[in-house]
Amino acid sequence: MHHPVSQSHSHADLIITNAKVLDGSGASAVNQAVAVKDDKIVAMGDLQDMTAAHTLDAKGLYLAPGFIDVHTHDDLELLRNPSMTNKISQGVTSVIIGNCGISASPYASSNSPPDPINLLGKAEEFCYACLQDYIVDFEAAAPYVNAAALVGHTSLRAQVMKDMSVSATEQEIAAMTDILRGALAQGAIGLSTGLAYKNAQGASTAEVAALVGHLAEFNGVYSTHLRTEFDGIIDALDEAFTVAQHGNTPLVISHLKCAGKNNWGRAQEVSQHIKKRQTAQKISCDCYPYHASSSTLDLAQVTEDFDIFITWSESHPEKAKQTLQSIAKQWELSLMDAAKKLQPAGAVYHGMKEDDMKHFLALSFSMVGSDGLPCDPHPHPRLWGAFPRVLGRYCRDQKLFGLAQAVHKMTGLSASEFSIDKRGFLRVGYYADLVLFDAQNIADMADFTDPMAMSTGIEKVWVNGQLSFQSHQAEGAVLRPKKGAGRFLKRQTNAQSLA
Repeated sequence: MHHPVSQSHSHADLIITNAKVLDGSGASAVNQAVAVKDDKIVAMGDLQDMTAAHTLDAKGLYLAPGFIDVHTHDDLELLRNPSMTNKISQGVTSVIIGNCGISASPYASSNSPPDPINLLGKAEEFCYACLQDYIVDFEAAAPYVNAAALVGHTSLRAQVMKDMSVSATEQEIAAMTDILRGALAQGAIGLSTGLAYKNAQGASTAEVAALVGHLAEFNGVYSTHLRTEFDGIIDALDEAFTVAQHGNTPLVISHLKCAGKNNWGRAQEVSQHIKKRQTAQKISCDCYPYHASSSTLDLAQVTEDFDIFITWSESHPEKAKQTLQSIAKQWELSLMDAAKKLQPAGAVYHGMKEDDMKHFLALSFSMVGSDGLPCDPHPHPRLWGAFPRVLGRYCRDQKLFGLAQAVHKMTGLSASEFSIDKRGFLRVGYYADLVLFDAQNIADMADFTDPMAMSTGIEKVWVNGQLSFQSHQAEGAVLRPKKGAGRFLKRQTNAQSLA
């Protein structure tokens, strides 16, 4: 499709020529040039008559919209390490923060953050009573990637409830509603829950529904880490369907999986259950391309069925980087007693079957999200490798889906499901978030022993028109700009999206 070049844009800052352009829609690649001026794409097509300050010959590499990581816990990492190398080196140009019911904002507390809010950072970093305060610090930090924010249900509970093991009272729900509405008014894109975690398990369906009921007015989405991903997953899905339908709001199921040995092989049944409900309401999911999960060491997940790898322990730091099984043997304790002795701690759970994960990853409505934990001293490799792993291992090598479809799951689908305006597609007038990559050689290098290795095959990444990352191999490699061009992406109101 050739877009006419408007006369006012006959001179661009950058023209990328000879690229195989994947526009994010799932359509096949088209050989064409793309012109960028300031922070936008101003022309696509032949562009022979157009001049530019810089021209880049892509030499047949693929050019795609910047990848959108829809499932992150980067809330405080964006401020702490604005270079965001672990994400931008994968081609990620936008992250969605505040997943699984835990958000660093709106949340301010003088106490230590309760589990699992503590996954995000240290007590003194939680100082954002309202989202606007966070946005001010985000803009001052000038991160290299864009971010959009969900409000975490557990973070709301932690601010208004003395006892988080029970369901909230009407007064507590009213107090949470005030905080939630304030954040939505300031640009949050929705609400997330993490109902599997002990500090949210006590919440009744009615408590969650009361909060979700406010989202439609703000064009918000409801994203949920289900009450269980183990044997009771069908009931947990039904609860999520009911809550989202009550709120008349789109539902995103976080990191869809069949967890636990009893659940292996149920992916087909789970996806059929979702597809049946999609006739009545809008439902999508995200998925990471690994068959091991990672979180805090949760006593409810301690089992002999599969390996549990301890990534950190505050009480026994010397036991990190060993399996719970071997630690229990050393201490001559049961797995459960060893797990209690290690608390608080982090763990990687090798509790899924790869075939189930591949089934979910291949679903037409599943997006890619890394779910990486940047504070973990020995993180799950998904933090550094999720996106190249989808494009290399699962797309190119295992042919789980075509390249255009793989890119769509990281770009256009994600922007559409989360209502992210003018991103996720390569179109004239859209923001110039771009990734140039080598489909033949793209590969994740991070693994469980060396989890922070940088992927290969991502050649150049632009964020809002600024060249923000290039591989060491890239010709004439220049230093990264001093400040990132990332922006805080506020929710689009209905009025704005109609404009």
